Amino acid sequence: MGIQITPSILNADLSALASEVGRIRSADWVHVDVMDNHFVPNLTLGLPVVESLARSTDLPMDVHLMIEDPDRWAPAYAEAGCGSVTFHVEAAAAPVRLAREIRAQGARASMALKPATPVDPYEDLLAELDMLLIMTVEPGFGGQKFLDLCLPKIRRARELMDKHGVEAWLQVDGGVSLETIERCAEAGADTFVAGSAVYSADDPDAMVADLRARAEAAAHPR
Repeated sequence: MGIQITPSILNADLSALASEVGRIRSADWVHVDVMDNHFVPNLTLGLPVVESLARSTDLPMDVHLMIEDPDRWAPAYAEAGCGSVTFHVEAAAAPVRLAREIRAQGARASMALKPATPVDPYEDLLAELDMLLIMTVEPGFGGQKFLDLCLPKIRRARELMDKHGVEAWLQVDGGVSLETIERCAEAGADTFVAGSAVYSADDPDAMVADLRARAEAAAHPR
């Protein structure tokens, strides 16, 4: 698996999501941020909008659940047609069981870590995942500045995944841009969420290509 770019629609025009997704045709996934104003201090879209968007695009959906009680809600997003469902380990009561339930619904199971959450305590869980998401900003709002202090955690996650022969993808989300993506790729990430960098560009799809080229040039050797 090579470099993957997953633009976040958090920074898109939410009143015209189908056409906005149409502006990123060369993306690998469309990243959908679901926030409940409890786990994070923001409220975005939910399951009905995700179901509607799934019917209007051929791009697979990578949904990121920044919500309380993902054990209850995450499987429904897999049922709705999302190709990848990410839950936060800080909110999950039974992360292994939840990952297996998501997989049973036919989606890739992903677990996210906030910037202050270390990866080492979850070393034994990595084999249960299809993707690990390292947040490089505090979750809740788009357009935040990339936190360089997360780079060692990206490297550590890659070390642990390689140590155990885990084939899961390593995603980063938060402040990803032409100025930061190379550092993330060099540290070992292979899947990149970019919101404001893509949707503030004159040509979002051209920005997807530029981000991909930067990441490929700096990619961690496997």
